[in-house]
Amino acid sequence: MLIEGTDYYINEDGNWVFTREYHLKRGYCCKNNCLHCPWRNGKVKSCKQIENK
Repeated sequence: MLIEGTDYYINEDGNWVFTREYHLKRGYCCKNNCLHCPWRNGKVKSCKQIENK
């Protein structure tokens, strides 16, 4: 069960924002460039983006 204020908060736009603590409990990066991602990996680059560099 998620706990408001610990696992998430609701921002001024009414969106749920997951906290660093939630991400650490989950145990992996989802590669969605989450605001509080403790891994800071961001989105995964596609093969085409890598080939063009």
